[in-house]
Amino acid sequence: MTTPGGEPAQQHDAFHPHLNATAPDGPLRSRLHHIRTEDVDPGTAQTEGMRRFAAISGQSVGSERLWMGQTHVAPDTVSANHHHGESETAIFVVRGHPEFVFAEERDGHVEEIRLRTRPGDYIFVPPYVPHREENPDPDDEAVVVIARSTQEAVVVNLPELYVLEGGE
Repeated sequence: MTTPGGEPAQQHDAFHPHLNATAPDGPLRSRLHHIRTEDVDPGTAQTEGMRRFAAISGQSVGSERLWMGQTHVAPDTVSANHHHGESETAIFVVRGHPEFVFAEERDGHVEEIRLRTRPGDYIFVPPYVPHREENPDPDDEAVVVIARSTQEAVVVNLPELYVLEGGE
């Protein structure tokens, strides 16, 4: 298909007419990628008490604004406190009943808030919010799928939980 001037016409997706149908440059950005369970990469940022595995990242598939992988928390385990820098993090609980703990100021006192989950639940972690994961189950590991708004896993391990300045 060409324009009246003989130039190649841009083709558009019927649902997204504002997107250019031309594939971006580079071998990683011009095709779909299939990452099998056995191919997830443990060579990503880690926190004591949990194991992270990268599936989708800048390194693995050329993503520019997304990281996705899974985290395993062993039975009867508490992770170290940490945050994910400027990255927004979305978590989907696949297996187990992990608990997510963060600090919040209430009535002038800092309290630990515990979010108890079950398979099928979602958690959203805003940028820089200190937290930790816990798996109170004495027998079974907890498994979650994680998506982040950065192309690599950002993990800043902390000595303790604290409330962000200006948090409400």
